[in-house]
Amino acid sequence: MNEIIGKFAREGILIEDNAYFRLREMDDPASVSSELIVKIKSNGGKFTVLTSEMLDEFFEIDNPAEIKARGPLMVPAERDFDFEVISDTSNRSYTSGEIGDMIAYFNSRYSSLKNLLSKRPELKGHMPIADLRGGEDVVSIIGMVNDVRSTKNNHRIIELEDDTGEISVVVHNENHKLFEKSEKIVRDEVVGVHGTKKGRFVVASEIFHPGVPRIQEKEMDFSVAFISDVHIGSQTFLEDAFMKFVKWINGDFGSEEQRSLAADVKYLVVAGDIVDGIGIYPGQEKELLIRDIHEQYEEAARLFGDIRSDIKIVMIPGNHDSSRIAEPQPAIPEEYAKSLYSIRNIEFLSNPSLVSLDGVRTLIYHGRSFDDMAMSVNGLSHERSDLIMEELLEKRHLAPIYGERTPLASEIEDHLVIDEVPHILHTGHVHINAYKKYKGVHLINSGTFQSQTEFQKIYNIVPTCGQVPVLNRGVMKLLEFS
Repeated sequence: MNEIIGKFAREGILIEDNAYFRLREMDDPASVSSELIVKIKSNGGKFTVLTSEMLDEFFEIDNPAEIKARGPLMVPAERDFDFEVISDTSNRSYTSGEIGDMIAYFNSRYSSLKNLLSKRPELKGHMPIADLRGGEDVVSIIGMVNDVRSTKNNHRIIELEDDTGEISVVVHNENHKLFEKSEKIVRDEVVGVHGTKKGRFVVASEIFHPGVPRIQEKEMDFSVAFISDVHIGSQTFLEDAFMKFVKWINGDFGSEEQRSLAADVKYLVVAGDIVDGIGIYPGQEKELLIRDIHEQYEEAARLFGDIRSDIKIVMIPGNHDSSRIAEPQPAIPEEYAKSLYSIRNIEFLSNPSLVSLDGVRTLIYHGRSFDDMAMSVNGLSHERSDLIMEELLEKRHLAPIYGERTPLASEIEDHLVIDEVPHILHTGHVHINAYKKYKGVHLINSGTFQSQTEFQKIYNIVPTCGQVPVLNRGVMKLLEFS
């Protein structure tokens, strides 16, 4: 028995002798077998024995000799990867858990974001909070948000502090534009305020985020595919859709135009939740197909291992993976994923990471903080993660709210500050595709290869399954494999 018979047997399909011999004589029997399995399963999986006649039926041909693998992809014989890891916290992440680390963490955040805000011309003359005097002087200050609340008259109070003192900032609701802006302020972010000092308050006339400048788009002579939230090991993992995706990226599936696009793909970026994990939420074991974390990663290695070797795969962990839960998350540990680590074209990095893909700066973040942002800011939701990404770029921080659903490690340095403006920000987590170009930055949120879970049904979250965004030489395209 060879690989062809074994491949069908693993899917519960027997193969007739004549069908087997015909498959064996084809140019690429492994690829054709995978395509047949996908076709059988998409047809309800009702056939348990593959016959020679069924080959003709599935391929819709009259001449059996026409059944052969498509020609090879037109890709360079040897690809030259200009790949650079700009920021990976896997070996730089440290905390002792002591109170001093937490102080250093917030000082690091404040110092980094204050430096960005200080470059704004509107805040050139900012002063320490402790130096503010009485009267009605026009002032500019920079501080970290301690609290945001509404008064009984529906004005906004923002409690700000710096390393010298604290002050209450008032935003009047008559100033509609500024009031609307203040509704997106969250705890623990750093902002600048221009206003008038009145007694114990500063009445704001403008609020500034660190913000991002409009950047010049980077020219690309290649394509990048983006996926996330594969959730291998779950009963709701869509293996058929993932196999179609793998076949497409290998050039064995889709129209000629789609195959041409696949040939242009040089990088595959995976934004976490490769596997479903173990013990992530109460009762998860009832929804698992594979109940051992090592076996989940072995299955991941089998599936990702089928991707052609001339594509560099960049992979970070998510909250379902075996890395620590607190962000920043180091790369998936090799001890849990030895089979996956044996695949030479995979780069394992931390969550978040910043890489250069042939000169295109790509910031990869799983997106756990989206939960906090969607719950805390009016107008933001899981369905519009592109708006959340836009807000995080303006705040220049991937997880500004401390102490809520997103566990953040209190380290000496805050590694979630967005120091460099990326050309691409790629995220996942919410299982819903989104795309927007903002100030020249491509904001890309991948969907999922997991069908709707019981948890998502409760909250009426409808995932976009088997849809893969591909940045084709700077133009976004969406391929469907569901």
